[in-house]
Amino acid sequence: MADITDAVAAIDTAIGDDPRHACLQCGRSLAESPSEDFCTENCQTLWHTTKAATETAEDRGSGPNRDLPETAPVVPLTWLGPAPDGAFLKSGNEVLDAVVGFVSRFSAFPTEHCAPTLALWYAHSHIADRLYVTPRLILDSAEPGSGKTRVLEVAQYLVAKPEMTISITAAAIFRMLVEGPITLLFDEIDAVFNPKTGGNNEDLRALLNAGYKRTATVARCVGDAKSMNVTRFPVYAPVALAGIAGGMPDTITTRAITIHMRKRRYDETVEEFIEEDVEREAAPLRGDLETWTHRVADEVARARPARPDGVRDRAAEIWRPLLALADAAGGHWPDTARKACRYFVVEAGPQTMSTGVRLLADLRQIFTAHGTDRMVTAELIRELHGIEDGPWTDLQGKPLDSRRLAKELDRYSVRPKDVKINGKTLKGYRIDGDGGLADAWSRYLPPPDSAATSATTATPQVNATTDAESPARPSATTATPDPHPVAEVADGRATRNPPEPPLTSTVAEVAAVADQTAATRHPQGNPGPLAPENGAPTSSVPVRRS
Repeated sequence: MADITDAVAAIDTAIGDDPRHACLQCGRSLAESPSEDFCTENCQTLWHTTKAATETAEDRGSGPNRDLPETAPVVPLTWLGPAPDGAFLKSGNEVLDAVVGFVSRFSAFPTEHCAPTLALWYAHSHIADRLYVTPRLILDSAEPGSGKTRVLEVAQYLVAKPEMTISITAAAIFRMLVEGPITLLFDEIDAVFNPKTGGNNEDLRALLNAGYKRTATVARCVGDAKSMNVTRFPVYAPVALAGIAGGMPDTITTRAITIHMRKRRYDETVEEFIEEDVEREAAPLRGDLETWTHRVADEVARARPARPDGVRDRAAEIWRPLLALADAAGGHWPDTARKACRYFVVEAGPQTMSTGVRLLADLRQIFTAHGTDRMVTAELIRELHGIEDGPWTDLQGKPLDSRRLAKELDRYSVRPKDVKINGKTLKGYRIDGDGGLADAWSRYLPPPDSAATSATTATPQVNATTDAESPARPSATTATPDPHPVAEVADGRATRNPPEPPLTSTVAEVAAVADQTAATRHPQGNPGPLAPENGAPTSSVPVRRS
């Protein structure tokens, strides 16, 4: 039996089936060792130490690169099951910060407010169907090559359902929007609306005007003569427009956030735009935008965010979704968004101004500079012609005259009146009263920088005067000498010599007393006293005394 056992052991050793043949480190017999590979614990430790020192790492020794973005594993980890809710979700401020950094790589923006505004606009496109309004985005510039197209090229990889086009008909847009909002990115829009190039696109203009609200539709007859039906096409969609400045209809710009792009300085550098690289790198950013915005869509739709001072009416309406998104993002974004809102609406001012509003603004500046409440037409026209950057010397090839002045102001219910100057009655304009300029200024112009220049702001000195402190009103024939007589001014402006410190007189007081005194007390042209009246109206303008 012993011979058979020895023979089987020899066979097993020869064919290698015995796992306990020798120690991997020293080669000695394993004998009674509990290990299947090593005879002693020392041999095991020495073998592992030697192996670890000589073996090459699977990544060839390279450590983690913090500059490279993390990528998804080649093999999906779906076998692990669904991730817990919120396990890998990024915060809103983190997502928006990443978008700002991304778009700033390829464009040199004129102000710090541009990139955050673009990030919020891109984000709102992903939940446009949940919002009531979508602001138009206008990118214009004085010259070509200022980066407008580049902004749209980057935007198409960040917004929802982008449709970038140069020329498209209104009928095509109607049918593209049937299945829901898409993001329209129009380039070279100035060629579409420029009348000098034959642009007559009233249908497209009406579509862009109405389509900033979710309830907007455009009715069209569809079908042949025998089966004609009226179809209401939805036209609600986020729209970005790029073109040379001056070619955009005013009805569109009032519904838009306008970014004036400028050429880069020679010392400004941006990254080269390689479209396939941008598309690949933007894909995770767009995914993050979509995920985050859908997560906060209900909150944003119901939000009524606080807005900066001076932002109201349509400006407040179009900025509301962007401010709501900023509030939902948290971090620095609520403050950043409101600074951008104030900049584009209040500080940058209206990008376009009609001829009539420009005229009202220049007239207020002239009346304020001369410190008077009335001026004759001839003097006003001379002052307007003297404004260096004004359009008044060339209105459609002709300088502004009295007829054109009256026609422009009549639209604002401002009409020429008889103005008595130095005993003569001339046609002119007044601030107060029916047909005066004060009402138009208060409705169509922003408040002046100081209450001292406002034609409608109450004067504190007059309002604070009590009956006990107010002097009795002199009659038009009282012979009391006036320490500050009105000077004779041949050009039609009534001014007074100021005391120290200067006082302010109300428009009604100056107008009522001046008319009476000029005709009754001083027929030779030396006006008499102009004293304030108890109970005078609170509306006043400063009267310069010189």
